[in-house]
Amino acid sequence: MNRIEKRKRKKKKIVLCVILIITLLILLPTAYFAWDYYKSYSDARKESSLKQEDITFNGDAFKGKMNVLLVGVDSRGEDASNSDSMMIAQYDTDTKKAKLVSLMRDMYVDVPGKDKKYKLNAAYLMGGPELLRKTIKENFDIDLNYYAILDFNGFIKGIDKAFPDGIEVNVEHEMSEGIWVTLEPGVQRLHGKELLGFARFRKDAQSDFGRVKRQQEVIEAITKEMVSVHGVTKLPGIIGTIQPYFATNISKTRMISVLTSFLMSDDQTIDKLTVPVEDSYEEKALPERNNMQVLEIDVEKNKKALEDFLE
Repeated sequence: MNRIEKRKRKKKKIVLCVILIITLLILLPTAYFAWDYYKSYSDARKESSLKQEDITFNGDAFKGKMNVLLVGVDSRGEDASNSDSMMIAQYDTDTKKAKLVSLMRDMYVDVPGKDKKYKLNAAYLMGGPELLRKTIKENFDIDLNYYAILDFNGFIKGIDKAFPDGIEVNVEHEMSEGIWVTLEPGVQRLHGKELLGFARFRKDAQSDFGRVKRQQEVIEAITKEMVSVHGVTKLPGIIGTIQPYFATNISKTRMISVLTSFLMSDDQTIDKLTVPVEDSYEEKALPERNNMQVLEIDVEKNKKALEDFLE
């Protein structure tokens, strides 16, 4: 074998080694992510009582934008319940911008197929996420193509498993009435039960508007925790841990892809809006319905505000 042939063989071996190393660098993280997700998912699934069932949801898909209906429910073991919290989360995969809209549950709105108005949260009780989607579409002309339903027991377990050191929030004053825990004022780390109590508290001057504000703060705090402590490498494990505690039509790969895109973007801030917007509603008691407290809203003004915010 001459010297030229030896050099060629040596070069070939080097090229093969480089290809092998590159392949391993690509495959090993993928394999680790998959293992981390399925291990976390299988461990958490054993403790979750939430039924992972198919739910009819006929929202239209939009290029570049994900519009997700987020619903928090307090089922307490019942098959049907009002939706305790409702949000629209939007992520633009082109601009990598996240937005969050909180929908006040006491808004008095038209419900498709019903001959009278109801509170917005009653739509979920009467027809699940699909009727709630149709109600939002009819009143605000916003269509939603994904949903995520979280039971509050699942929230507690999911937070404690994914974030064993808790989530840092600022409790602005003492909170106890109606939330089964007592929270003292100050910046502190809250575990699942306490964090849920913080998000649900409404026995102060701000009432439901204060509760919605705190719910937005909790989502932002969880996002910061994922970015600062866990990072992208821990993302599959976090999703695997939390996923058994909520029902969604977002695929696992889509969820990981979108969250990875958001966490790796230059800006992880979330733009927030609460509907109804300021000066667009009136608090009313309805004598004909046992003095039920509702928010009578200016539909067109809120529709325009939502359209401008979500573009």
